[in-house]
Amino acid sequence: MTLRLGAFADIDPATVPLPIGTEVTTLVDRDNRTQGAYARVTKLDGERVEVAFLDDSRATYLRVEVAPRKLGIVRYAQRRAAAWDELHPCVAIDTVVGSRAWGVANESSDEDHRGVFVLPLPWVTGLVDAPLDLISADGSQQYWEIGKAIRQALRADPNTLEMLFAQPRVIDPIGAPFVAMRAGFLSQEIYGSFGRYALSQLDRLEHNQRLADHRATVIGWLQENPSLGIDETAERLADAAHVEAPTRRDAVLRARDYLKQLYRSMYDQGHIAAADWVSLRVAAKHDLPVPRDLRPKNAYNLIRLLDLAIRWLSGEPPEVRSSEALRPMLLAIKGGELAMTEVMELANEMTPKLEAARAKSPLPKRPDVATADRVLREARAESARRWCSIQQGPWGEQAPEPPEARYDDE
Repeated sequence: MTLRLGAFADIDPATVPLPIGTEVTTLVDRDNRTQGAYARVTKLDGERVEVAFLDDSRATYLRVEVAPRKLGIVRYAQRRAAAWDELHPCVAIDTVVGSRAWGVANESSDEDHRGVFVLPLPWVTGLVDAPLDLISADGSQQYWEIGKAIRQALRADPNTLEMLFAQPRVIDPIGAPFVAMRAGFLSQEIYGSFGRYALSQLDRLEHNQRLADHRATVIGWLQENPSLGIDETAERLADAAHVEAPTRRDAVLRARDYLKQLYRSMYDQGHIAAADWVSLRVAAKHDLPVPRDLRPKNAYNLIRLLDLAIRWLSGEPPEVRSSEALRPMLLAIKGGELAMTEVMELANEMTPKLEAARAKSPLPKRPDVATADRVLREARAESARRWCSIQQGPWGEQAPEPPEARYDDE
């Protein structure tokens, strides 16, 4: 059973919280984009909401000009806000992470926090599933329930290990043993979590760059010959892009699917009148924009993770801060001074070093799961002890009341 809010008739969609990442629908026309477009919240500034659309373009709306896309999102936003308000005092570990911890921050960089909270005893003894994450409204602060954080650390999750090694601040002694055993989470699992994640991001960047190149090619063809049909264009694209598929027919079908994605995306951007091939052909006669070179925000994080995995697997001290040799390159990528093709070339050059570091790594094959289990049990036992002895503080006398269990239809 999970916590439900009951009836929603009295909830105004224009006033519910919109945490970073919330899916919303626009309610007004703006910048050649008609109302009803889907987007995700990326930034909050008072009554102003910055959103990113499916094509990654961004716009700013007033709070009353956007609404949660689904009723379930309203429920989620309410739960998230309530969990933050109730359990934020139970945070035991807090760490500044992100670009400030990596040594690549500038004046405009945000200050992001990650950490760990411990649930008071009443929150783990009832029917309602307790929250495993606490997230501030602007997304700059996120804390994991200690059991979830330990399981993530055992998997060598990059974000969790960053939290543990980027100068964590122990707010309450109940979190101290977790930080004290952090070296026990270092293992060859780093190759799978850091390395494979980074390589999957590399594949994604390469794929997105190819899509951008294809878009420019197709628009160019349509400008030269506005009468091209979708089937003929798919034939040409399958050849020009060397689309890999079991058969020629499959390759053409894949190219045709891309063309559908293209005009749907162009419609979502507000560049064409309708989500169909005819509208794309008509719009191509005019100054239809072609994409710029891709510079995803996570491009420099890809390189950083590869470098970190190589250094940690090699047995170097587990420093989160980027190496002095690599920092200028990371700053150049972050500033958009390096073409995406060069970023991908650098990542491909680092891959053999990653494999070599894994092959000769002095780290144990697996993390210290026995100590991790003991740390988790001790933290929960300490939470229970403070509750039962009615100690002062958020785990004892001032512990927040757990939510009441209710059915969905109440």
